Amino acid sequence: MALRGDLRSALPDATAAVVVTALVFALLWARMESGESDTVAVMPFMDDPGTYWMYLLSQAFGWSGLLWAWGTVMLGLLLSGPRPARLPVSRQVLERWHRTTSLTTMALMFAHALMFAAELVRYETKVDWAERLWIGFADSFVPGWYDSGTGRIAIPLGQGALYLAIPLGLLFYVRHRIGANTWRRLHRFVIVVYVLSVWHTLLYGTNVWYGEWPRTALWLLQLPVAALLLLRLLRPARRAERLGSPSGGAARPGWWVRAAGRVLAGAVVIGLVIVVMSGRDGGRDRPTHPPATAPHSQETD
Repeated sequence: MALRGDLRSALPDATAAVVVTALVFALLWARMESGESDTVAVMPFMDDPGTYWMYLLSQAFGWSGLLWAWGTVMLGLLLSGPRPARLPVSRQVLERWHRTTSLTTMALMFAHALMFAAELVRYETKVDWAERLWIGFADSFVPGWYDSGTGRIAIPLGQGALYLAIPLGLLFYVRHRIGANTWRRLHRFVIVVYVLSVWHTLLYGTNVWYGEWPRTALWLLQLPVAALLLLRLLRPARRAERLGSPSGGAARPGWWVRAAGRVLAGAVVIGLVIVVMSGRDGGRDRPTHPPATAPHSQETD
């Protein structure tokens, strides 16, 4: 079975992801202990890594998940766009890397949400265990349930990314049943998963909360993705996806949709350059007196 084989091939990739997650976790722990954590600047009550270690682990899984998502999207765009004259490895190896990094990304995204749920269960100390488990599950996995602050928008975005990533990533293994063309059309929406993930991070990632260099670096990393996407649209590997002319046999509505996609991708590239160069990246100003409110009010009845 193809999925079983890819799961075995993904073991080294998943091991690397666990190592990266552990390193990020250690860094976040050290910054929280030293008082340099941006998370503590946003939520000062979270100044004890021993208490909030599950939240830190959720953050670590989130950052490694975003890194792996970036890598798998870059591989996918490289494979579906104009083929370079020389590649360090064969196309078959790149395709396998794309599949295994996709599987690892899904696992990291789920672990990110699961540890966030675990932290909420730990936090809700004034209700019984059944209700604590329900609150943690609902706030983390039920769209629209979380009702606190920026999370009312950011968390549904992250949930949308997770719930799209799993079926879109696994459809490859049933493409012989749904048809290759159907699979290709659906697989294009993977870029939506990535956009939702980055959007979720920019809105809710306390480590990039303020308009400082970490946030700018996150924006900067999106430039190669947008550039490869534009190149893939302008010069797709498959002849059937090339734009051609509106009178060249292609249906006019389809031609205009493809043309609009190329214009939109070009606008995104320009927009990203402007954001990075200007420093106007939507970051908040670091407050003189940080807020002292909890991220989620405890249930008392």
